[in-house]
Amino acid sequence: MAKAKRARSTAPPDGGWGWMIVVGCFLVTICTRAVTRCISIFFVEFQTYFTQDYAQTAWIHSIVDCMTMLCAPLGSVVSNHLSCQVGIMLGGLLASTGLILGSFATSLKHLYLTLGVVTGLGFALCYSPAIAMVGKYFSRRKALAYGIAMSGSGIGTFVLAPVVQLLIEQFSWRGALLILGGFVLNLCVCGALMRPITLKEDHTTPEQNHVCRTQTRDFKRVSPCTTLTNKWVQTCLCCSLQQEYSFLLMSDFVVLAVSVLFMAYGCSPLFVYLVPYALSVGVSHQQAAFLMSILGVIDIIGNITFGWLTDRRCLKNYRYVCYLFAVGLDGLCYLCLPMLQSLPLLVPFSCTFGYFDGAYVTLIPVVTAEIVGTTSLSSALGVVYFLHAVPYLVSPPIAGWLVDATGSYTAAFLLCGFSMIFSSVLLGFARLVKKMRKTQLRFLAKESDPKLQLWTNGSVAYSVARGLDQKDEGSVAMAVPGYNPT
Repeated sequence: MAKAKRARSTAPPDGGWGWMIVVGCFLVTICTRAVTRCISIFFVEFQTYFTQDYAQTAWIHSIVDCMTMLCAPLGSVVSNHLSCQVGIMLGGLLASTGLILGSFATSLKHLYLTLGVVTGLGFALCYSPAIAMVGKYFSRRKALAYGIAMSGSGIGTFVLAPVVQLLIEQFSWRGALLILGGFVLNLCVCGALMRPITLKEDHTTPEQNHVCRTQTRDFKRVSPCTTLTNKWVQTCLCCSLQQEYSFLLMSDFVVLAVSVLFMAYGCSPLFVYLVPYALSVGVSHQQAAFLMSILGVIDIIGNITFGWLTDRRCLKNYRYVCYLFAVGLDGLCYLCLPMLQSLPLLVPFSCTFGYFDGAYVTLIPVVTAEIVGTTSLSSALGVVYFLHAVPYLVSPPIAGWLVDATGSYTAAFLLCGFSMIFSSVLLGFARLVKKMRKTQLRFLAKESDPKLQLWTNGSVAYSVARGLDQKDEGSVAMAVPGYNPT
């Protein structure tokens, strides 16, 4: 399949076709994250039809979520080496195929493979490339654009949940899965909207990759079976991957990756155990479901409003701090949750947790872009979402084990809260150490030579005056034999 023609631009346009990219990413989050959440509505139907317990049935949702995050780097590789359009269209076809084949399932293992693995892999090919495209089209309004795009998860869940329940009642779970398979094909339409763009900092990378591919093709024509050709191909492939994932050696990104593991562990169990906890403290079924609705709606508000706020001039340079603030406050909400044992107290908790959950989800791609830049954003987001996979898979079972062992939800909630607070503190401590090192280098530079200047990245460079002095010394040394400037 031929690559799409790339639009040329020296800087992110911050508008124009960029808003269509936001719309496309908004629809992608509906078709991936919202549909994944709505799979839980099928649980009772699967349990009744296949006569299995909750633990075995719950693996369907866990496999879909885990595959979506686990294979996110694969989505980045496909979009980088083919195009974002091809990757999302291919993912839409795979996801739709998985849902359609799942409607013919005769056992839970069949659903694990089709609805879990195939559909999850299709979602992975769509999710991170679509999010990365928003970062390429926006700079000044990046947080707002991400807020609108990421709100598709909450809005989609709010709209699709009753629709899916109605489809199950009218057409059974098989018919509902079949219709969802057709709905997910809209990912192909979303992929068509993702028009590639080449920014100023991207101009060198495609040319280098093109030269590498051309040289490899020429070598294959000359001697397709020689050892020299194989070594050359391996060398070019290693160079390409090294350029694509060079950010993995950045200390800032390593710290972000470790913090994401702890953050992902903490954020997942609440969506599983909020309703059971509310029921355990005497809240009715309808009121417990209402708490989840509040959480979803406020999450949407947090996506959009926090993105708009952090795009303001007063906060634009402090998006990193805002991200830490949002993650840390969600951790504090967790620590307070065991003391909230009535509906009037749980409602403010749902509002606060939901708002800051939407806030930091919006800022994850923004913070990642600040660390690695827009050129490597797609690959970096693939790695970041890949790191969500294992915590998403293991944190709900660990929390359930703690509930069974202690007889209460306190230990599970405290562990999640401290995990999110540690994630925030780790990033804050790393940023503080970096600033202290910069200050120390600046001070040492001034002490050693007042003519030395320190650039913003912390590296020491000679000033223009220093360079002129060296030239003068060199000319004097040439004119006067034996001259020593020391």
